[in-house]
Amino acid sequence: MKKILALLLAGCMAFALCACGTAADPQPADDGDTAAASGDTIVIGVFEPLSGDNGAGGKQEVLGMQYANSICPTVEIDGKTYNVKLEIADNESSNDKAVSAAKTLISKNPSIILGSYGSGVSIAASDTFAQAGIPAMGVTCTNPQVTEGNSHYFRIAFLDPFQGTVLANFANKELGAAKVYCIGQLGNDYDQGLLNYFKQAAEQLGMECVVESFPENNSDFNSYLTNAKNQGCDAIFAPTSISYAQLIVEQAAAQGINVPMLASDTWDSNVILGAAQGKDLEIYVSTFYAEGGNADFEAGIKEWINADSTNLSNNGGNDMLAAVTVMGYDAYFTALEAIKAAGSADPAAVMAALPGVTYTGITGEIAFDDTGDAIRDSAFIKTANVTDNVWDFVAVQGIE
Repeated sequence: MKKILALLLAGCMAFALCACGTAADPQPADDGDTAAASGDTIVIGVFEPLSGDNGAGGKQEVLGMQYANSICPTVEIDGKTYNVKLEIADNESSNDKAVSAAKTLISKNPSIILGSYGSGVSIAASDTFAQAGIPAMGVTCTNPQVTEGNSHYFRIAFLDPFQGTVLANFANKELGAAKVYCIGQLGNDYDQGLLNYFKQAAEQLGMECVVESFPENNSDFNSYLTNAKNQGCDAIFAPTSISYAQLIVEQAAAQGINVPMLASDTWDSNVILGAAQGKDLEIYVSTFYAEGGNADFEAGIKEWINADSTNLSNNGGNDMLAAVTVMGYDAYFTALEAIKAAGSADPAAVMAALPGVTYTGITGEIAFDDTGDAIRDSAFIKTANVTDNVWDFVAVQGIE
């Protein structure tokens, strides 16, 4: 359905020129601001968590968009140059707050909305975006339900069935694990989806999985970790938010857990490295990009991060580059490609153009399948270097 819509605007391609400028302030949208996709300004909505369990990751994802906007703050359509403004709304990492944040963005008349970090809030806000007729493009939300059964939601990240299978293969073939303890937050779409996909893939490989869930706002993981130890598990798989991951890491180290810990893209953060630094832990994550992949890009964004104390704070206090930041950068330019392809800032035209959009990003080639999902067949595996406080590249891994 999404590919068919692309044919409606096959003859409406336009090419854009970008100019250098400065980034928008990293603040949520002010309800009193009436910036709209009209006149000389085109609005791109940013639907991300700036607070709550996923606030740290959301801020890093937004940084990539803001950096992209700082180096390319305009777009040219039919010979006219438009300013591109980012309007940011904090969904607070909460499914209950997602709809109100979505409505805040809709009131700004965006041409397209980017986000969210976190599949649950993306799913929760989806119908609101659909009813407003505004296309949305997920950046690192990986649950299949985000794009299933609709014509308005797209994404540039790989999906959890793929990510879960990649990690199960890695646990089996590289770590030699026969029994894995799997833990995630109860009721969290992202966590529970990945636990399910990992378990399915692991069992097909002949591995055994012990699966448990913890309630929201839990802070004590000692009993869960004790259970993993008592069950004789060879590895721990914990696809949780950063806030829970930090606690799991600290408490696992205190218990002397000496089995490898596996995690998904949410753990790819300098916050996790900080929690693991100096501890006797083995941590592996799957993610979208490994630092060192593009020296020129990395030099530019690190200079930009270090030049502003707010940017530095939003990145966790240093200039270590998270994969979600690079994905945010690619998402911004993919959105510009959609606007150019539409030849218009009208959301309906942008939505119709999106299925046919392609873009060569820092994280690789971006194109969409018939569901609106990114066509990606590999993930980066990294491990925490607890001595040097960096992520070490391990492998680029796909599914055989």
